[in-house]
Amino acid sequence: MYIGSTDTRGLMHCLWEIIDNGVDEALAGAAHRVEVTLHRDGSAEVHDDGRGIPIDKEPKTGLPGVEVVATKLHAGGKFGGGSYVATGGLHGVGLSVVNALSARMDIDVDRAPASQGISFRHGAAGVFDGEGPTAGFVEQSGMTRKGKRVAKNASGTRIRFWPDRRIFTKDAVFELDGLVGRARQTSFIVPGLELVIRDLRGETPTEEKFRHDGGIAEFTDYLAKDEPVTEVLRIQGSGSFTETVPMLDAQGHMTPQDVDRDLGVDIAVRWGTGYDTELRSFVNVIATPKGGTHVAGFEAALVKPFNEAMRAAKVLKVNDPDIEKSDILEGMTAVVTVRQAEPQFEGQTKEILGTPAVRSEVRKIVAAHFTEFLSSTKAADKRQSRPLMDKVYGAARTRITARQHKETQRRKNALESSSLPSKLADCRAADNDRTELFIVEGDSALGTAKLARNSEFQALLPIRGKILNVQKASVGDMLKNAECASIIQVVGAGSGRTFDLDSARYGRIIFMADADSDGAHIRCLLATLFFKYMPDLISSGRVFTAVPPLHRIEIANPRKGQDKYVYTYSDDELQRKLAELKKKNTRWKDPVQRYKGLGEMDADQLAETTMDPRRRTLRKLTVDDADLAASVFELLMGSEVAPRKEFIVGAGGQLTEADLDF
Repeated sequence: MYIGSTDTRGLMHCLWEIIDNGVDEALAGAAHRVEVTLHRDGSAEVHDDGRGIPIDKEPKTGLPGVEVVATKLHAGGKFGGGSYVATGGLHGVGLSVVNALSARMDIDVDRAPASQGISFRHGAAGVFDGEGPTAGFVEQSGMTRKGKRVAKNASGTRIRFWPDRRIFTKDAVFELDGLVGRARQTSFIVPGLELVIRDLRGETPTEEKFRHDGGIAEFTDYLAKDEPVTEVLRIQGSGSFTETVPMLDAQGHMTPQDVDRDLGVDIAVRWGTGYDTELRSFVNVIATPKGGTHVAGFEAALVKPFNEAMRAAKVLKVNDPDIEKSDILEGMTAVVTVRQAEPQFEGQTKEILGTPAVRSEVRKIVAAHFTEFLSSTKAADKRQSRPLMDKVYGAARTRITARQHKETQRRKNALESSSLPSKLADCRAADNDRTELFIVEGDSALGTAKLARNSEFQALLPIRGKILNVQKASVGDMLKNAECASIIQVVGAGSGRTFDLDSARYGRIIFMADADSDGAHIRCLLATLFFKYMPDLISSGRVFTAVPPLHRIEIANPRKGQDKYVYTYSDDELQRKLAELKKKNTRWKDPVQRYKGLGEMDADQLAETTMDPRRRTLRKLTVDDADLAASVFELLMGSEVAPRKEFIVGAGGQLTEADLDF
């Protein structure tokens, strides 16, 4: 219930419960550094230079404060009354739950004059007589003086825990990549806080440090991958609301009481030329990957100001329909943060903010900002607001056009109504698991391919040479391009946000171009189109490139059972094959035929080498790392010339033809 699962995800949540407690100290201005160390024995250690968990005896229980917060639910920073205003961990449920799920936990508190510590085994306080969770243990309450002297102005907390392997699965481990990513993220959210991540588990220990003084504006710039349409816009404000919460009365009964809450809102947002939306949300320092009422309020605040401003500026004409939220979100990068005391989450995993009043407060603040920004007459604001409104209008037009495309994308009745391109040579089968669409370079190759294909399940769509480089072009330009529009229409699954993999009309998409540099360029352009606007086809393994031969060797006097023709696919392979034939005293007719293009083959040769599933070779396009692939496409096919030139000059000599020819 508290950590979500008992696999790696749940184990990482335990670690972040401890880290968040140190971050809370930084939010309160008491800590400046949090260090996380992953040890070889499977334990994790978190050290912060905050005020240290209280070690004085708590009056109601007679136990040291650190023992109370580690063993009692809903204890922690709250019992001081004013320790924290807005937090994520509160030294409350999180620490006590992690303790209960640990085979051993050691807590050392640095407070003048000396460091003191306490240990726990499966949640019970005591003393170990050795290292690790298997050492001898005696239950004992209270703190133990460590002997280490602490300077008067120094303090901090060090917590090390060993997960209980009776509870967590065998393959549950502390994940370094996830830890580093969230540490970087937290360093943006808490400016001035330094987070250090050490991993001592491998042969070579690693360490990474993160500190960003620019806050969420710098975070937004870091997240944005496209060219800017606007600068980073900062939206800050505050509000208040009344919340009814259950509280203990003097008799120990839970009674509902009204509590006044203050809410701080801090949002950084910018728009770029792309169409993807990157939105990160946080409550205090806790990431809410599934959103919540603060995100709902932010998104709800956008539509009305944009519609009003765009109609006032005549960007939207009288007969144009209103823009929708998806039009505004296209190309947006935003970081939405709110700070409040005791936020309500949907579950202890804190993935969704549930406080209802936050939605209306955030909506009011954001709506007021955009109403002022979009209608501003200041030159600096108008330089950003007008391109932004033009971009949103373009997204709306694209959405409407894509919807019209989707409405006509039906398998055979669509073809009968002539809504699909006339140059499409479709197949007869309706079973998407079997069907294949060959995108063929040129009409000359199309004629041969029509005779070579199996019309039962193989469809052909010719394109005229090199299509538009969509990495440089806008969405509108892409849809206006006849070749790109035809490909998207024939595939039948839409594009961009409207793409629906289940609606694809073919089980496989195969690029079939000449085996030369121009053919490689065409395959690159097609791959760019599919990766940018139909990436799910690639990630699902449904996009391939055909591998046509480069040479044909005709055997002079073939023996019985020997093929009359031998095909090779590269110059090196040709030389190896000729050497092999010479060694076997097999003669061939000179000159060896070198194909200049697909159109030079006859139908039997094209079917045998490139189209017949029993004999052909296909190369599947795959994506192991989508973010890395996107950056490579932008580098090689984007509008920025300088980085591409630098890459070609610096790394071009390390590449071979085999690396480039996919």
